[in-house]
Amino acid sequence: MDYTVYQLLWLFLIYAFLGWVGETALAALRKGRLLNRGFLSTPFSPVYGLGGVLFSVFLSELTDTPFFLFLGGVLLGTGLELLTGVVLEKLTGEKWWDYSDRKYHFNGYICPHYALIWGLCAVLCLFAGNRLALFLVGLIPQGAGKLILLAIYLVLGLDLLTSFAALLQWKGRLAEPSELSRFLRTLTRRLDNALTRYVQRRVLRAYPTLEGKPRAKREKAAVFAQGCGFYKLFWLFFIACLLGDLIETIFCRLTMGEWMSRSSLVWGPFSIVWGFGAVLLTVLLYRYRCRRDGYLFLMGTLAGGAYEYMCSVASEIAFGSVFWDYSHIPFNLGGRVNLLYCFFWGIATVLWIKYCYPFLSRWIEKLPMRPGKILTWLLVVFMAANMVLSALALGRFAQRQSDPAPARDALGQFLDGRFPDERMDRIYPKIKFVD
Repeated sequence: MDYTVYQLLWLFLIYAFLGWVGETALAALRKGRLLNRGFLSTPFSPVYGLGGVLFSVFLSELTDTPFFLFLGGVLLGTGLELLTGVVLEKLTGEKWWDYSDRKYHFNGYICPHYALIWGLCAVLCLFAGNRLALFLVGLIPQGAGKLILLAIYLVLGLDLLTSFAALLQWKGRLAEPSELSRFLRTLTRRLDNALTRYVQRRVLRAYPTLEGKPRAKREKAAVFAQGCGFYKLFWLFFIACLLGDLIETIFCRLTMGEWMSRSSLVWGPFSIVWGFGAVLLTVLLYRYRCRRDGYLFLMGTLAGGAYEYMCSVASEIAFGSVFWDYSHIPFNLGGRVNLLYCFFWGIATVLWIKYCYPFLSRWIEKLPMRPGKILTWLLVVFMAANMVLSALALGRFAQRQSDPAPARDALGQFLDGRFPDERMDRIYPKIKFVD
């Protein structure tokens, strides 16, 4: 089923609250006392709310195939948990949970036990949870419901801001308490200190492993894009965009006998699906480069297939269009992915992690420090502008399919003049518009 923004906002709150209740109840059973296990002080756990929304948006069409719905929940929920764990560790310098004592864990962030629970949650969410939640939401007059949503999200925003500020001060990321006081001065200095100390004490009770020394200051890098930070990942993204477009163009020539544009963007030969895919595989799997090829192949097959599926759903939601359709290939899932191309993702993962990344990493680090940074930010601006313009052009292209009347606003007229249907058909020859 399709969901409105109003419904998704309610689903986020409902699942965030239920997730907080579940975490708190489980902690009470283990510790013998009530304990707020949430990151926030309010009774909401955003990761569960976001999980419920992602399941609803990306997995709704899999309700006819419960196995793939379960598998999609495993991959999507586990990916969300992994991302949340990495982000929190980057912000605070400490792990908020650690599954290292469980078999087959992934760097302590995720493990098969909780991955299966995510899959079960996805099934429950789409077969029963959403129907019940939206039935109850429907009992609330929409006008009153919007006011309630506004009030709750304002409180959540303040809670999130206060919690992050308290943690940053605690871990030494804000050098002095006075900096936080200036940041929240509108709430008065006394309220600032009270909220900060309360959040720090509550979080420490819930996650005692976070207690430790403030994060040490990083030494200034002597080599451009050293390690696997922003500069390295952006260059990998940029190069993979180019390589991806080249590979797909040659593949189309060999299999269909024609040269065909496979670009995702209106300016230049860039395939952002390949670019973001390369970054995803690097972040997730490079630390396991010494593992056997079979391990990398399996992880790449699963991660790549899930990633391609979500890209297909996201493009359909955003532009009412699909850029590829595998319905004619055996073992496909809704025409969005198929087993053969998932295997290609696995092969690409092995080649990327074992051979491409080491070579490209050494090449990127040879760039001079200052010129490298200047060039990087110029390319960042170019790619960002390219993606924004491409999204606007695609949106207007889709609008013209249902309403061919000339645009009345200046932006629409500009897009009609610079990106008419003939040009868009050349850039996106395989695009199909759907209801």
